[in-house]
Amino acid sequence: MNDVNIRLVNNKADLKDFVNVTREVYKDDPNWIQPLMPERMDVLQAHKNPYFDHAEVAMWVAERSGKLVGRISAQIDQLAQEKWGPNLGHFGFFEACDEQTGSILLDTAKAWLKERGMVRMQGPWSLNPAEEVGTLIDGFDTPPCFMMPHGRPEYDSWLKAFGLGKAKDMYAYELDITPPLPERAQRIVGMAKKNAKVTMRPVNMKKFDEELAIIMDIYNEAWGENWGYVPFTEKEIKHGAEALKPVVKPYRTYICEYDGEPVAFMLTIPDVNHKIRDLDGKLGPIKAIKLLWRMFNGREDRCRVPLMGVRKRFQKKPLGAAMSMWMIDVSKQNVVNRGAYFGELGWILEDNDGMNSILQEIGCKIYKTYRVYETNIE
Repeated sequence: MNDVNIRLVNNKADLKDFVNVTREVYKDDPNWIQPLMPERMDVLQAHKNPYFDHAEVAMWVAERSGKLVGRISAQIDQLAQEKWGPNLGHFGFFEACDEQTGSILLDTAKAWLKERGMVRMQGPWSLNPAEEVGTLIDGFDTPPCFMMPHGRPEYDSWLKAFGLGKAKDMYAYELDITPPLPERAQRIVGMAKKNAKVTMRPVNMKKFDEELAIIMDIYNEAWGENWGYVPFTEKEIKHGAEALKPVVKPYRTYICEYDGEPVAFMLTIPDVNHKIRDLDGKLGPIKAIKLLWRMFNGREDRCRVPLMGVRKRFQKKPLGAAMSMWMIDVSKQNVVNRGAYFGELGWILEDNDGMNSILQEIGCKIYKTYRVYETNIE
């Protein structure tokens, strides 16, 4: 369609258009939640997001007759190349109102990567594994949780038609957290409780930086060999900590120790999307007060577990599963006592058999599937 204009994002006004593309793409989708503009701008601006320190990024918006109809990014992450091989380029933030616009955007990203010597194109990574990963291919009937992508049902066929094939699927699990864990899961939890060498404690907010260092050390070891993993830089850890600290609470953030050594952790946060759904992506003074009240009134409703990790020597072992279930159980009880009823756990790689088994054991069900695609650049 020759009437599609592809425009490179060059300034803050362009970035706002980049964010606002989703207003048109999902205008008829009752499950779409428009993200807050300040939060998106924090992710997309190089002087705010330390991801840009080790990556080259370009972004484009598509317009037709003055209307925003699509967007895409292309990025070359040096840390990802060091981990997963040279000449790997990523695309992200893929959105389009129609297949031909989507194809033009993908061609634009592919050409940009090819000009810079890339031979593989993989995505959507928006922008990296710590942010939004993949596009939704199953589970369109419910809204996305905070820091999770959405998508249109057509995207899978559009991406395949362009020549992209499946690289990996990831799952998000849902859990009705109001009933007790199943009896068998409670017996497994008992294994950790009865082990004299195992202790579990809430995160110490007075020593937040020290606790964060412990959590990231466990995370980097636990996730180090997982597909798509890229290590956090110190600046990224600090940036993420500043963003998450206001919503980290000791009653839903735990560290397990074995013989006094921290060996597992779990972080649970509120589903911020549930709290901003009616704000339409805007945060004026009145809406800001409304959001602050919803976030900090002492009550929980919907929660999400975005990060969890167990040191390698306990992975695929009964005690590792027992510690994981124990942290889930205690955190679950605490948030339920404050009014919570829903939990999302993920994302989880489709071939992470250990974690998938643990979550299914406690009654979790897969309710969303996300896909990352890949193709050779010719």
